[in-house]
Order: sequence, then structure tokens, then C-alpha cells
Amino acid sequence: MTKVSALSLTSKRRHGKKISMVTAYDYPSAVHVARAGMDILLVGDSVAMVELGYENTQPITLRDMLHHCATVKRGVTAVASQVSQVPLLVGDMPFGTYEYQDTDVALRNAYAFVKEAGMDAVKLEGGSKARAQTAQRIVEGGVAVMGHVGLTPQAISVLGGFRAQGRTAVRARQLVDEALRLQDAGVFAVVLECVPSNVARSITDTLEIPTIGIGAGPHTSGQVLVYHDMLGMTSHPHHDQFVPKFCKKYAQVGHMIQEGLLEFKADVENGTFPSDAFSPYVMTDAE
Repeated sequence: MTKVSALSLTSKRRHGKKISMVTAYDYPSAVHVARAGMDILLVGDSVAMVELGYENTQPITLRDMLHHCATVKRGVTAVASQVSQVPLLVGDMPFGTYEYQDTDVALRNAYAFVKEAGMDAVKLEGGSKARAQTAQRIVEGGVAVMGHVGLTPQAISVLGGFRAQGRTAVRARQLVDEALRLQDAGVFAVVLECVPSNVARSITDTLEIPTIGIGAGPHTSGQVLVYHDMLGMTSHPHHDQFVPKFCKKYAQVGHMIQEGLLEFKADVENGTFPSDAFSPYVMTDAE
């Protein structure tokens, strides 16, 4: 059993091997992702939408994220001896926990992800000069950081919604600059979300660290998808409306769950459950 690290991911990129990353938010999903042999497991703030029912990621709190991260850590630990590699665990720093001018606040919150929740690294969004300074402060404090540019969901109030980024030459150049800024700050990888394929390729070719694409075409160092999206799980009332166009559904788990629940309800109502086969407890003859 080997443990994926920031260093091994850089080596993988250098040798032209693709990096796989999937989100997980609880014990069962963590077990599934670890058993599948993913390189990176991201405890994303997308849990706000797919499990907690919010319309965007902004409402989730630091305490919420630490709770989910700790749960995921327990799931991965439970199967660590059964898998060939243990994924790198990355926790999303939620909106409002790292944007302050005082970067000590961000560092203190990043420490909580490592010390309280067992994460290997944290992820933060944006590539401004201020954000790069925050990333550098966290890295210098001893916590590995993953960057994130392009569509940054925590900033939808500024972006005007979930919109693709980098579709003009000026904005594409800005994204390259942001990614370079984050690399200079010491991040070990950068997520590129909802940017044109050629822009993602340009960023990937420019950087020396891995890029992880989501809706960014095939030319990044790796790919990430949201667990609920890729498995066809519907847990938000409007979730089907939000499943992005770039997401391939590898299963229809939500449909299977619904069928199972309906079958159970029917069996209870018609008296076929529980049958004798599912009624194992009997009184002894002596009674």
C-alpha cells in the first residue's frame, strides 16, 4: 500500500500519466472512492449543494466542512489496508474562511483541516495577488495547498452565476497569470474549472505543477468530477438542472435507489415483507 502525495502527483505529471480525482463527503462515499484507487479524494464544498440542499456553496461553514472531512478520513482509514494506494485527501476551505487581509486567519483555519479532520491538504479558490499571498502563507505554515481558477463557485455573486471563464483572449491571459501566480506561491496543483480546452492546454503547458480539469477538456494533467454527478445520484430538488454538460454519468445510482425504495414500500403494503426468510428469531421449544 502506498500513500499518494503532492510529490508523487508531480512525478506522475512529469511522466505523462493522468491524475484521477473524485469528491466524497461521507463514510460510504469515501470507502467507494478509496477502493476505486483514485489519486486524490476531494472533500468539496459542493457538499453544500449535493447533500445539504443549498443552491450554491456559499452557506457551508468551516465546522460543516471539518465534520465531513473527518468522516471521510475515517472511511479511507477503514479500507487503507485493503487498497493498493491511499488517495491524497484534500479539504475545500469554505467561503469566508481565507479571504481576510490577515492571512493568519486562513492559516489557522487550514491547520484545523489537518489537525482536526485529518486532511493532507486544503484547496482555495481564486488567483488574485491577495489569494496567492494567502496560499503562500498557508504553504509556508506547513500545509499543502491546491489552487483553483476559472469558474470559482464561491464567487458566483461576482461572476453572475455558474458561467464558463476564459472565453476571451484577455480573460484567458488572466487565467494563465493567475495559475502562474499560484504556482509561484507554492501550490502543488491547480484545478481548472469550466474553461475552453485550448486555454486549459496553454495553462497546463505553461505550468510545472499538475492541472486538474473539470469541464476544461482533455489536455489537463488530470480530471475531477463530483461523486453525485458522475454516479447519477439526485439528492437536491433541482439537482438534475445543475448537472453540468461536461459531466459523463458513469452510473444511474439514484434511479436504482428509487426503485429499491418503491419495491420495499410495495412489499410492506402487500404483506410479502418480511417473509419467513427474513424472520430469523424464534422462541425455543422449551418455552
